Amino acid sequence: MDLVFNTAAGVFNYRVAGIWIENEHVLLHKNIDDEHWALPGGRAELMEPSETTVQREFQEELGVEVRADRLLWTMEHFFTYKEKDFHEFGMYYLVTAAEHGLARKDSFWGVEGEPLLYKWFPLSTLEELTLYPTFLKKGLVNLPQQNEHVVVKKNMIY
Repeated sequence: MDLVFNTAAGVFNYRVAGIWIENEHVLLHKNIDDEHWALPGGRAELMEPSETTVQREFQEELGVEVRADRLLWTMEHFFTYKEKDFHEFGMYYLVTAAEHGLARKDSFWGVEGEPLLYKWFPLSTLEELTLYPTFLKKGLVNLPQQNEHVVVKKNMIY
């Protein structure tokens, strides 16, 4: 059971994402219907440790085994998406892949196919992207040495 709850006041979502950086590039994804990019990951399941969630999501979406190296950010993110208010709790892990053959220049579909499009972006170009949550534009370039708690209260519409 995914840890997402729809209420009259909004949606609570528990999301775990992976930060995969190779050769000064980071892997991002987006729904083909959206304009913004985000880190790969997904919803945690009830009774599932967050490290297991990030490993499962990368396996399901990309067919890649990853190791959760360390937790970089815990985040509370408040935003509006498709006319619904969200309260998202997120865990963001630095990950390492067992295989290194996924890096490529062009965008590509994961093993599940549409609607998630993946692409490697140079860290130096993140400021030019529509990337959510927006703190990642600077955060991915200067990874914290220890876990940081981030709260984003902006009510962004994307």
